[in-house]
Amino acid sequence: MIDFKEIHIMKQILCPISHEKISEQVTRLNALLGILLAVAGFATNSVLFFIFLLTDFYIRAFTKAKFSPISYLSHRMANALNLNKKSIDKAPKIFAARIGLLMTLAITILSLLNFNIAALAVGGILVFFASLEFALAIRMGCIMYTYFILPFYK
Repeated sequence: MIDFKEIHIMKQILCPISHEKISEQVTRLNALLGILLAVAGFATNSVLFFIFLLTDFYIRAFTKAKFSPISYLSHRMANALNLNKKSIDKAPKIFAARIGLLMTLAITILSLLNFNIAALAVGGILVFFASLEFALAIRMGCIMYTYFILPFYK
């Protein structure tokens, strides 16, 4: 059954905006590759996967580089699979990359300190958020922005 109250709330979700655009399919593939790297890091108990993911999030969040390693691979995959070219606003993706950076930094530090359960909990949240992006194009960064960042600007 459709909950119309929930639909009304979702229409009030706001995202940061910019004039730059990015391919939606590439961002969804970025999420898939992020999921795979995080799962590989936990499966192999290797912090190297998290350090790579941390570096990639940093490049996407704070540099003007056209491609991070994951974005480059995602672009190549989107082209090879001939996926549609729907463009979306880039600003929410930068905000999401910053959240991913913080979460991956926490995972890396917790893993290095052998707080494996805490690292797994943060990793689970990261994988959950990325799964929503990949499978359903639900942008948890926009929801977090609306409820945790935007109130400080009003």
